[in-house]
Amino acid sequence: MTDFPARLAAVAVAVEERLSAALSGEAMPGHAAQERLVAAMRHGALGGGKRLRPFLVVETAVFLGGEGLRAGALEAGAAIEALHCYSLVHDDLPAMDDDDLRRGRPTVHVAYDEATAILAGDGLLTLAFTMLARPSVHPDPAVRIALVGLLAEAAGARGMVGGQALDLAGADGAPGEAEIARMQALKTGRLLSAAVAMGAALAGAGADERVRLATYAEALGLAFQLADDLLDLEGSAEDVGKRTGKDAGRGKATLPALHGAAAARRRLAALVGEAEAALAPFGPAADGLREAARFVAARRS
Repeated sequence: MTDFPARLAAVAVAVEERLSAALSGEAMPGHAAQERLVAAMRHGALGGGKRLRPFLVVETAVFLGGEGLRAGALEAGAAIEALHCYSLVHDDLPAMDDDDLRRGRPTVHVAYDEATAILAGDGLLTLAFTMLARPSVHPDPAVRIALVGLLAEAAGARGMVGGQALDLAGADGAPGEAEIARMQALKTGRLLSAAVAMGAALAGAGADERVRLATYAEALGLAFQLADDLLDLEGSAEDVGKRTGKDAGRGKATLPALHGAAAARRRLAALVGEAEAALAPFGPAADGLREAARFVAARRS
């Protein structure tokens, strides 16, 4: 077994340091308007979050390829976290999910303004690819190009952005279980899958290993979103760090809304089992990823 909370926290601290350095005044000097933009980017990216996606990059790379990959994996993890934070900044906008609280703090458009929040999200998105292109991620340019491709594909119209479009379209109708699952797999699951795939790419994993890891990541992504839906249904804003009860208030279709919380919990447990089963051939080396699946199901924020 691994000391999962300590390992997750260590990655979070390291990623916070890298993002803070990338968003420092020394790294981005300029006009007062640019300084306000960078302050908004820092507000959206720093000071909170479990940093699960970077953990998945690091844990996958290290268990497959050894400790020598940790520094580069942390750089890649910081990049995917910058992109994730961009998505949160934009999702919170009034034209999207219209949220005023994120990680226990005012969302970026509330703390600044809508135009600045849009630009802050744009800045974090492009920062992600700037970070991935650095030789410190991996000395082989072909590996860095592969990482860029994985992240771009997961984030775009066939991934996270496409899932958000389906989510917005679903607010006007009554999607069934298959449509909900597809939306969630794109909006939430693709970026989690990309994190695992990026770690595998850094380690030079073989085809069979990548298939097993993709199966694990798909189950993990579905479990993450299902746990999120349950938190929205049952959690408090104080515990979760954002407004809850939004899905029910908007009449939004979720799996707990369709089948009830008890059935959702049974499905959540089954997904964790599927994730763990996919890792069986890796033995104890993959315990960190196993614990990540359990953590996703049990989280309260």
